[in-house]
Amino acid sequence: MAAVATCGTGAGSTGSMVAAGSKNNVTSFQRRGPRASGSDSSYSRLVSIAGTRPSVRNGQLLVSTGLPALDQLLGGGLAVGTVLLIEEDKYNIYSSLLFKYFLAEGIINGHTLLVASAKEDPADILQAGPVSSSRFGHCYDASKKMPQELIEASKWHGFFFPEKSSSTLNIEPCSLTHGYIKLLQFIQNIIYEEGFDGSNPQKKQKNILRIGIQNLGSPLWGDDICCTENGNSHSLTKFLYVLRGLLRTSLSACMITMPTHLIQNKAIISRVTNLSDTVVGLESFIGSERETNPLYKDYHGLIHIRQIPRLNNLIYDVSDVKDLAFKLKRKLFTIERLHLPPDLSDTVSRSSKQDLAERSKLLGPGCGVMAGGKKHLDF
Repeated sequence: MAAVATCGTGAGSTGSMVAAGSKNNVTSFQRRGPRASGSDSSYSRLVSIAGTRPSVRNGQLLVSTGLPALDQLLGGGLAVGTVLLIEEDKYNIYSSLLFKYFLAEGIINGHTLLVASAKEDPADILQAGPVSSSRFGHCYDASKKMPQELIEASKWHGFFFPEKSSSTLNIEPCSLTHGYIKLLQFIQNIIYEEGFDGSNPQKKQKNILRIGIQNLGSPLWGDDICCTENGNSHSLTKFLYVLRGLLRTSLSACMITMPTHLIQNKAIISRVTNLSDTVVGLESFIGSERETNPLYKDYHGLIHIRQIPRLNNLIYDVSDVKDLAFKLKRKLFTIERLHLPPDLSDTVSRSSKQDLAERSKLLGPGCGVMAGGKKHLDF
């Protein structure tokens, strides 16, 4: 990244600036305007893309996930060129909301969308409507639909596997399933044909490609990792490996939802996590003991930030934010710190109210003076 301000390009220029500073009694360091070099101009074009901003940590270009609270937990947003894996909740209720928020954010900002699913028609997924807007990220109402005129004005590509599976493939046999092969070909064609890879410059102003893949790894894609404990994970891991290679060299960001709770082999989950950049898990209270537990009455589930990308490094970052819960508040998806009542907390050992009442009877007239003559403070 080029520096915005410099303090001279040689000894002569530095000396003249110091002399000018001593003469006018002002500082010798002055801000220059942006240079017209190729790197600076390309960087300015990237920053000017609608719905993006550079990261304050590493300068990486970021897009919003569609949920401002989640953006904050991920370090400002989802980095362009990375994969965000959403571990679906048991009944796939709240993970589908995050999926729709991600796509709706792309429509609002004019990004190109690629929606892939083996369960729902991509045209039926674009439903969440915006409520309020900000400079980066929006809030959406899950009960409202996206205005039809916005969807018609946007540019999006749909991949519905039941429709694509009828066509034949003219490629050599490999370890990938039929659905993964077709999807990779579809994504690759969109990236290269529409210039998101940079080799074929886009005719208009540069834009972002948002890729959303729903229920990846489920039997609907022809995968067996959710059916047997010793399922073949090579097809899924190879798909993620190739997909991440495509994203790294393009102006693309991808969100994948996966039913990891159906995968019995924990080793497969570990491989999938390592091949993803960001991993967020959703744990719903529906059907569990916590649904009727008064401690969690104000929440609908827990959210786990399992992995945050550390770009240009060999190891990934781990979030230091724990005990996060989510809820649908006035039809809005919100994330909060999990605060339990002090006297009902299951993590802190406290005396019961009856014990406290019995102890209070033993207190004398003085502070901390027991009736039996023991003098110590008992709070």
